[in-house]
Amino acid sequence: MKRIIIMLLIVCSAITTANAEQPTNLQKKPESVIAALNAVINRCGENEGQVFSVNRNPATGIIESSMKIVPFRCLAINDQNDFTQRNVALQNDQMMTAVARCFQKDEPLSYQFLHIQPGSNENFSLKVITDNGSNQGMQRIRTNKNQEMWFMCCKNPENPQLRDAYAIVWELSEDKRFLVGTVYMITSLRPDVYEKPTDTNRKMFRIEGRVDENIKDSLYNIYIADSRDALYALEDHEYVACVPVVNKRFVFQTELERPCVGRLRCIFPDGSLCSAWIDLDFVPGETYHITVHNGYYDEDRDYERRVGRQSGRSLIGPAAVVADTVVVADDVPDEYQPAIIAPRLDWRSSLSPEHQAKLELRSELVQMYIETIKASYESIGEELKGTRDQYKMDRIFDEIIKQNKELDKRYQDVIKQVKDLHIPATEISKLYKEILTFYNEQNRAISEITKNYGAYTKSSRKAQKQVTELMEKYVNDMIKALE
Repeated sequence: MKRIIIMLLIVCSAITTANAEQPTNLQKKPESVIAALNAVINRCGENEGQVFSVNRNPATGIIESSMKIVPFRCLAINDQNDFTQRNVALQNDQMMTAVARCFQKDEPLSYQFLHIQPGSNENFSLKVITDNGSNQGMQRIRTNKNQEMWFMCCKNPENPQLRDAYAIVWELSEDKRFLVGTVYMITSLRPDVYEKPTDTNRKMFRIEGRVDENIKDSLYNIYIADSRDALYALEDHEYVACVPVVNKRFVFQTELERPCVGRLRCIFPDGSLCSAWIDLDFVPGETYHITVHNGYYDEDRDYERRVGRQSGRSLIGPAAVVADTVVVADDVPDEYQPAIIAPRLDWRSSLSPEHQAKLELRSELVQMYIETIKASYESIGEELKGTRDQYKMDRIFDEIIKQNKELDKRYQDVIKQVKDLHIPATEISKLYKEILTFYNEQNRAISEITKNYGAYTKSSRKAQKQVTELMEKYVNDMIKALE
């Protein structure tokens, strides 16, 4: 009996030691995503266009990269389906729904995750690094705005120097009868390990821009300053570079010692300056990707989250503006929340008490409408987090249109009074610029809402048109006031 007890103790000790030696932080594979993608390949994969490759380090024989790219095509639900086709199409629809569900389930295993809905103009490419870092290429994943994309990157379970990427994109065929797309399973060296920054690229800030096919932007003036106030104090001619648009693309880069604020402002083919502009955080060692459309732009969301407006370190975001000129709700996502700016009245102390009282009253009316507009954007943000009811969203946008009409009247009252009081031109210029900043931020908020929802609604497009027209109006008024 004593011998048996000793044997049991030895076995238990061995089991405990073995368990202790097992690493507790092993990276798990996204099994659900892998199974879902393989199901798409097995059910709908096409032989033509498939890519399979494996690259090994010639010295060590260790896999450095592997690539599995499989196009697929499956029947979609449409009015032309007969009974049999409809059953097949329903099964395909359930399969694609399962793909989305599996990506969401395995998201905690990823260190990079992205879902882009149809309607967004944001394309996506994956960097693939091999040959111990000496060979770098780009694999295009999402190539047009009609595609839906799910994408995730995970650390490779067997080799921490590798990265496993899983992606799927699809869209309706031109005849609306099929879903056509591609599955990607790509393993390569991790860019963060093998891209060694140099002193130069640690200082280099770069903008890589694209211009919508439907607009005629030909040049961009680039402005740079140390702070937001300094940026707004710059005159139109005080730009640091004039960048041409070639084949609907433009690139600007400069070395920076520290983060700055910057502005992009278009010059039209006739030589006139655009009435709107785009303000960005210029950060050393970073690249901002932007696509400019008519009246709005697609921002670089990853950049804004890491080092821009949503990072908490922005020099131009709401937190960087003087507190008494900004109203920001803490519980509203930044992408739906314009920086609400009311006219600053720093010079009011020089006015008579009567004039101060009148101006204060008009300023309070402006602030009241700003608060109302802010609350409307908050409501849209909540709707996007809930039922995403288009009818409700359109009704709110209709209210924003009415509110902006009233706000315009209140702005006009303030402007008329400051002109009657012969306020210095520099102060009037600041007033106009702050009004324009508010409309510009509204414009940005509407674009963000549209990208999240996946498409413009009738009322959201009408609201954005109104905001753009108001911006043009106030730019023209400002020019006339300063002549």
